[in-house]
Amino acid sequence: MGEAGKRAAGEAAAVLVEDGMRLGYGSGSTVAHFLEVLASRDPDVAGLPTSEETAARCRDLGLPLLDPADVEDLDLVVDGADEVDPQLDLVKGGGGALLREKVVAWSGSRMVIVATPDKLVERLAAQFPLPVEVVPFARWHVERVLRGFGFEVSARDGGDYRTDNGNVILDARLPGGIEEPELMEWTLAALPG
Repeated sequence: MGEAGKRAAGEAAAVLVEDGMRLGYGSGSTVAHFLEVLASRDPDVAGLPTSEETAARCRDLGLPLLDPADVEDLDLVVDGADEVDPQLDLVKGGGGALLREKVVAWSGSRMVIVATPDKLVERLAAQFPLPVEVVPFARWHVERVLRGFGFEVSARDGGDYRTDNGNVILDARLPGGIEEPELMEWTLAALPG
């Protein structure tokens, strides 16, 4: 599928954009194609980016950005996925923008996930690690809890990697994958830090 597939996914998402919309701009290579297609159409839109990298890309393309303080809701959020299972559960945040992606997604009245067929898996987190964004103070606690659930955990770049929010990313693989993604999501979201 490669870049041609990513471009096709970006083009399909751009068709949904109408003048006057307030958009959420996700992160990743497929979203980068969406942004290029969108900019080429020169629509009357503004967007809230999920990462500093996406913000810089939008500025380069001339796409107006929104200030997070001024955003109550977004008409449409376009983002990518690292993995998609048969029930359409997702792993997101592999690029390190997990927290901001969640905030922007929460603000959207509609969300479109752009993904190519190579992202389809039987079970999440068996191949691609589940990224878990953690405040540095809670890193060791969360890492121990994840290991207790059976995950193989490594801190990205040995713990030196920092998100745009200054947090650590723990990459967690689960041999055999996650059996109940919704339950795991709720369990992990309840962890302090």
